Amino acid sequence: MLRRQALGVATFAMCALGATLAVTATAQTARADAVADFYKGKSVQLIVGYGPGGGYDVYARILSRYMSKYIPGNPNIVVQNMPGAGSLVAANYIYNVAPKDGTVFGTFARNMPLLSVLGGNPAVKFDARKFSWLGSASSYQEDSYIMWVRKDATVQSVADAQKPGGPPVVLGGTAEGATGNDVPVILRDALGMNIKQIVGYPDSNAIFLAIERKEVEGRTTDLSAVRTNRPEYLKPDSYVRALLQFGRATRHPDFPDVPTARELAKDEKSRSLIELTELPYVLSRPFVAPPGIPADRAQALEKAFIAAYKDPELVAEANKLGIGVSPIGGKEALALIDKIAAAPQEQRDYVRSLLNESKGAK
Repeated sequence: MLRRQALGVATFAMCALGATLAVTATAQTARADAVADFYKGKSVQLIVGYGPGGGYDVYARILSRYMSKYIPGNPNIVVQNMPGAGSLVAANYIYNVAPKDGTVFGTFARNMPLLSVLGGNPAVKFDARKFSWLGSASSYQEDSYIMWVRKDATVQSVADAQKPGGPPVVLGGTAEGATGNDVPVILRDALGMNIKQIVGYPDSNAIFLAIERKEVEGRTTDLSAVRTNRPEYLKPDSYVRALLQFGRATRHPDFPDVPTARELAKDEKSRSLIELTELPYVLSRPFVAPPGIPADRAQALEKAFIAAYKDPELVAEANKLGIGVSPIGGKEALALIDKIAAAPQEQRDYVRSLLNESKGAK
């Protein structure tokens, strides 16, 4: 008798579980159908905070060719370049102006979340933690941020740039918020390097041209951007050399003889400063949608973003282009931003004061 009752209870429980799973599956299917119905026949705008041809543009365009098939409804994805203020224009647009319906997402400089968390900059009109985060296309496992200088420049090593009263290394940059402008300020302070910046170039290609025309002696930029835009930099007979690496705890395997900024730190305070400002490099290629878009569409975009960057055909194309792909999702991105926000207030204030200087660099 007791056994029959136990079997009856077990059978009831199994039926209840089956019914629950069926309801859950039905709800999930309904949500997927609603997302598909919304996106079907639509175009989605992918905003790039820089001009055509740069590293961010390359990552965005390769994504646009694969992501559509992973979004329910398969919308067409159209890339729109929106350069300005080191991608700050694009970040502000995505946050404040772009439709909050899932038809717009974009990418901007990895330093944008840092500027938001540090605060005190009236030009930054967004809260990085409130974006609908898709994630990052690369987490800097394969990449490195490198200072390059011409081989005929006066300064040929970090030691040269550290000589008291010695000549400065003259670097080109875009604007505040752009890593190519902010990183030299950090290196100047943390490593005691004599650096002069010429800022205001509209995009990455303009800086490359400025180096070739000898308007400036060098720049700081991603290895991936060099591989896609100036592969001649990597040849033994190149007209530039790599001075140091930023954004990595260890040396990139392709540059075993080029020191990292952490290695060159003069004391623990300098090393802590470098480590804090390197945190955004885990978000090497951030992608976000506006805040407040419907949750089901936000989830669909994030899922499609990760799936696209894991697509074997995209990975193969990325390998041919020489760019690293190691995607992380939105939750990981937000955790990293929270880690920056958790840094001691004194340290964040100090970094903010340094980055504010880059606004007026000449």
